[in-house]
Amino acid sequence: MSLVDVLVSAVLPVVVVAALGYGIGRIQGIDSDPIAAVTVHVLTPALAFHSIATTELSGGTLARIVGGLVAFIVVMTVVAELAGRLAGIEEPFLSALVLLAVFPNSGNFGIPLSEFAFGAVGRSAALVYMTGEAVLMYTVGVYVAARSGVASWTAGVRRVATVPLVYAVLAALAGRALGLVPPVDSTAMGTVQLVGDAAIPMMLLVLGIELARTDYGATLRAVGTATVLKMGVAPVVAVALALALGFGDATVARTFVVESAAPSAVTSLVLLIEFGDTDPVDGVTVAEFASTVILVSVVLSVPILTVLIALLQAGLV
Repeated sequence: MSLVDVLVSAVLPVVVVAALGYGIGRIQGIDSDPIAAVTVHVLTPALAFHSIATTELSGGTLARIVGGLVAFIVVMTVVAELAGRLAGIEEPFLSALVLLAVFPNSGNFGIPLSEFAFGAVGRSAALVYMTGEAVLMYTVGVYVAARSGVASWTAGVRRVATVPLVYAVLAALAGRALGLVPPVDSTAMGTVQLVGDAAIPMMLLVLGIELARTDYGATLRAVGTATVLKMGVAPVVAVALALALGFGDATVARTFVVESAAPSAVTSLVLLIEFGDTDPVDGVTVAEFASTVILVSVVLSVPILTVLIALLQAGLV
């Protein structure tokens, strides 16, 4: 598949829908919070349950995805921490650097991209990846964000118990193990699928609206290290792990790489604002720094992920 084919079939649909959300956010000033709440509490859990309950992926493959994710987070955390210290970056920007370089936007950005690029298998693998990342984000991620602030990181950790996606995946896995999943063509599963199918466009619209309402006050040179780590180093680490782990299914391995190479997670900005140090340093706040990294990584992800997906489909992994 050529670069143009990849761009048109996989990357461009994601960009177009997110751009619509960005435009609506700029022009209408729409608040994304209610939309995000519906997406997080209703649409995404339905999507996750249906995808995991009906997927042909084995339990071993699902375990490899989670194991690969943990390995990726560990490796990137060490690399980002060392790179930040060597570059002379101090708190609170060091913690922000680590969060932004380590955690990808595997949900709003990664799931739609994985589905467009790799179909139903890609969507299922991406949902497992996102669930694992959600748990790590509200444990490891909250700790990193809070180490430069005054808020208690334990408050964030307790939020893991409030993430509906986790319970949806656990219910789907339990249903598969016990043979309790309704037939795919049943009314119950059809209803779940109908609700879940709305999650993909809503995720992208929410992403666009959130990008439209953030403040990009930091200079581009201030975000160079974080951007290079996220869009340059992270894909290389992901490819190396995919080759080392041997997922068995090429589509799953490629989805793992694409999810890991997605731009910086918007959730990182939320955690930094809530748990980190918000005082400006040299006229720049952590929120401005994080917002700019997210925007730059999203823009750069278009050419980078287009090339990456083409390489993956050509047999890189």
